[in-house]
Amino acid sequence: MKQKAITNRDDVKLLVDQFYIKVRADSVLGPIFNTIIKDWETHLDHLTTFWETSLFIGKKLEHKYVGNPLIAHEKVDATLDHTITEMHFGIWLNLWYATLDQFFEGEIADNAKRRARKMGTFMYLKIFEARQNKKD
Repeated sequence: MKQKAITNRDDVKLLVDQFYIKVRADSVLGPIFNTIIKDWETHLDHLTTFWETSLFIGKKLEHKYVGNPLIAHEKVDATLDHTITEMHFGIWLNLWYATLDQFFEGEIADNAKRRARKMGTFMYLKIFEARQNKKD
């Protein structure tokens, strides 16, 4: 498949859908996501909105993301007895990059990589911080 620029919600949906096919099949991440996520259609739509909002800042969008991904990830970590590690975020990021490289190119694809890298680092640090705060 020829790579193309990410230009609209349909492109973001393709990215998110194909990425989560990889996640669900992954031997480390798959069991986590497949256990936690009960309604994949709703979850994928929610994440498409998240990424669309994140990648098209300043563009008039029909859907705008509302929510706090950090709280959701802290809850998942607690559900998993605080066993999420940097390895999980590394696998997630590698699968994200692979999906982007498979389908897309250009400035927005590069931005999607940068945002995911920053987000993964931030999420992991905040999850680790939340664990420390629970001990106090």
